[in-house]
Parts: sequence; structure tokens; C-alpha cells
Amino acid sequence: MSQSISKKWARSVSIIICSLWLGLSGVLAQTDPAFLVKRGITDTVHSELLGEDRLIYVDFPLGYDPSSARKYPVAFLLDGDVLLPAAGTVQDYYSGGYTPDMIIIGISNAENRTRDLTPPKFIEAQSAVSSDPMAVAMTPNAVLEGGAPAFLDFIENELIPYVEANYPVTNFRTLIGHSYGGLFTLFALAERPALFNYYLAIDPSMNWSGGHYHYILPEKLSETSLEGRSVFITMSGQLHMQDTSVTLENVREDDSWPTEFPRAILKTFDQLEALAPTGLRVGFQFFERDLHGTVPLPSLMEGLIALFDWYQMEGTHKINDPATSVATLSKIINHRAAKLEHNFGYAVPPYPEELLNMSGYMQMDMGDLEKSEMYFTAALEHFPNSANAYDSMADFYEATQAYPAAAECMKKAILLDPLPRYKERLDEFEAQILR
Repeated sequence: MSQSISKKWARSVSIIICSLWLGLSGVLAQTDPAFLVKRGITDTVHSELLGEDRLIYVDFPLGYDPSSARKYPVAFLLDGDVLLPAAGTVQDYYSGGYTPDMIIIGISNAENRTRDLTPPKFIEAQSAVSSDPMAVAMTPNAVLEGGAPAFLDFIENELIPYVEANYPVTNFRTLIGHSYGGLFTLFALAERPALFNYYLAIDPSMNWSGGHYHYILPEKLSETSLEGRSVFITMSGQLHMQDTSVTLENVREDDSWPTEFPRAILKTFDQLEALAPTGLRVGFQFFERDLHGTVPLPSLMEGLIALFDWYQMEGTHKINDPATSVATLSKIINHRAAKLEHNFGYAVPPYPEELLNMSGYMQMDMGDLEKSEMYFTAALEHFPNSANAYDSMADFYEATQAYPAAAECMKKAILLDPLPRYKERLDEFEAQILR
């Protein structure tokens, strides 16, 4: 077991185990006082492309160990200054059972937000007056908008390489944005669909510049294979500020200015949904009780859960049933491992090492040595560089009086982590062998 968790304690947690197998490990971790303190660090990335330094916030999942070789999927969060606390809270509560642990990169958009997050259509519309200095002076926003291509270049060619070089992330990426950030998220999907795996657009400002961009989406994406790509769009509930009779069911029939914003979102969703033949997975949720400013929190929760619906645990009722056979349990574990590898594109342990080990101890305490061995073996299979996993397997062999096998496990544990207590245990097992 881990140094922070004694074996004696681990063997007394059968009640907790059931909750863990139900996918509640993230919630249980909130008892850690560290939850009350903002985790993570700030960092600065210099951009040659933008000619400026860009501030980022790096948020690590609970239990993050900088000395570990583990790598995490990464989520890039626009408006990180505002949204990172909410995203971090969602991760704290839902990761492990509903969503994977992720490293969240909160990108600051406190300065030049409109410039960075809006596509260049506005500038194109102003081309007729751009040669007239007086006309340009009368339209100052023209120089503050339309920088999305350059900002996307920065993310692809500078930010992502920097993050991959300095933080333990995989190439499984999610992009999250709200309002103009949502518009940029869908812009990134259209322009460079392979750059991110998942796209979460929260109440996106698809009415920007006359709402032209939802017409561009099918044109950009219809001839592109989007297998493995997913997009989830959310929308806030205030469809018409003066007319409560406007509902989700009839808003498409309205043509007044107040409903321009939701209609543009719905049109975008319709256009993306029609791209199903490309392999794109599309989801949508309407939050009727939320306004534009409050919708990010439920959107982050429901959106990430929906995007990662395949990550959620299956077969927990069988895992918790003492009558379930070893063969069935092994099948459940192997199925999950295969499912995660298929979706991530690389091998991922089906469950945390701690969960597999604690389940092994629980079964050993219950006298089911066959299941105990199965869980310890699974831990070794998926965490072959863990001294702790070998130490736990040695406990199993000790319980079955297989001292030579226990000694071999301790030798492997020592090679990985030469702790004095490992050496003491090896001496004990070798003494047992000589008796």
C-alpha cells in the first residue's frame, strides 16, 4: 500500500470500497483540506506570433504527484481568469467516476478578448471603408476584432508545444469556451478539427457579425472525417427578455431581434447535427433556469459528463455482488481497459491503482483469495512500475504462505523504490524460506 495509507487501515475500508466502485472517488477526496485552497500555478508563455506574453493558469487534478510518470488528458479553457475556479470544482467532484482526471490550462483573455476570440468576418465587412482614415476612425472596433486566426495559430504552434514540453499531458485535448469563447471554440472546430478531440461551446455568440458563421461550419466540415471528434453546445434560458411565451419549442419561428442569439445557436446545432455522416458526435443542452452569465457552471458539469460519457464506470452492481465470478470481474476490467484505450487512443489503466489494491485487500479479508489475487494481479498489470503494487502482491503471497513468491515481489519493489521497510520485509520472507 501507499506510504500514506497503512495496510491495517486499508483492510478496514470495505464500506468505502462500495462507494468508490460507484464512481464517487472524486467526492470522497473533498475531505482533503487542500480542496479549500486553489491548487495549481500561474505561468507565462511568450508569443512571437502575437508579439506579447500570455498568462496561463495550470490546474492539476487532486492527487497529482509531480514525481510520478503519469500523464493526463488536457483541457484548454478560454477566459481562464473567470472560469477556472468553476472548472476546477467540477473536476474535483466528477473526475474519476464521470470524467477523467485532467490538467486544465486556463488561458487568460483579460486583455484583447474580443480581438482574440472573434473570426475575421467583421474586418472583411469593413473593407469598403478601410482605405478612408476618417471611416476607420469612426469604426474603432475594426482593429479590435477578427483576431481568431492569429490566436488559434498561437494555441497550436506555441501554447500546445509549450504545455506538452513543460507539463505531464497527453495529446488528448479538449477546448472549452463561453460566449465569444464559445464562438472561438466552434471556429477552431471548423478551421482545425484535428487540433482538439472534444469541443465544449457554452452559450456561444453565434449571432456575431450577423450570425454568418453557422453557415460556414457545414462548408468547412462536410468533406472532413471527424471520427473521434465530439462537440457539445449549451444554451442559456432567457430566450426573449420581454416575451415569456417564447420557448425552446417555438423560438425558431420568431424573427425579432431579441431572439437572434438563441436562434443562431440552434441553427449552429442543426448544422453540426447534420454532419453526423462525418463521424462527428454532437450534443446539446438547454438550461432554462440560467442566464448567459450563470450558465458556465452547469454547462461545465453537464458538458464534460456528456462528452466523456464513455468514461463512466460500468458493471458496478456486479463488482459489488459477492456472487460475481472471477471470470466476470476480469471481463469487466478488461472491457473497461479496452474501451478507454479505444477512446483515448492510448493505453489507460481501467481503474486507479489504489482502488484495485484496496479491493484486493477487501477480498482477502473476506476470505476470497481467488478474487484477491485477481485484483492484485490487475494492479501489477496496469501499474508495472509501482513498487506499491508489488508490495501489495507480496501481502497476498504472505497470506497464502507462498514466501518465495513474496520475496520475489519485494525484490522487484526494492528495484523500483529501495525503501528500508521493503528491505526489512524481504529479510523476513527469506527467513521464512529458510525455516
